[in-house]
Amino acid sequence: MSTQSLRKDHKLIEKVLQALDTTIKLLKNGKQIPEQILLPTLDFTQNFTDVCHHGKEEEALFPALEKSGMPTSMGPIHMMIIEHKRTKEIATHIGLASKKYLENGDSAYLIETLEFYVKHVTEHLWKENNRLFMMADTRLQSTANEIDKSLDDIEEKKLQKLGKTRLHYESLVDELEKNVSKIN
Repeated sequence: MSTQSLRKDHKLIEKVLQALDTTIKLLKNGKQIPEQILLPTLDFTQNFTDVCHHGKEEEALFPALEKSGMPTSMGPIHMMIIEHKRTKEIATHIGLASKKYLENGDSAYLIETLEFYVKHVTEHLWKENNRLFMMADTRLQSTANEIDKSLDDIEEKKLQKLGKTRLHYESLVDELEKNVSKIN
């Protein structure tokens, strides 16, 4: 299946979204969220999701779909690229909001940006999982192995450039879940 690697990424991203949802609830209840939660969240949203995962889609999956006859100037691919840019913008705002929160404890902007990110990315993942990836798996059956290899190569290259590994991000997500659950 040509989207298996991307679906695996989505499961990891969904864990972070759950941790962010819990973080939002904690902030709304007046709990303090430490750097050890906010900084890994920034690393994940800005590097794993944007650089690695979106890079895999934009550099391997979308070109393969285009080659199979799916247009990129309109339709699902075009929308996904627009949404990727929006995800990156929101992640930048999370960085600004986190900095502001850590400096002065004002959580309003952080809550707003985290809520927006969770909603946006949840909807985006649903569209990919339930629409785009189904189309891709059907259209790309004959080249699935080639695409899988390309996705793996891109992931390795992107993460290597960041000085990270997939294991690093899997551990980061596990640690994030633990740290968020410890806050009462």
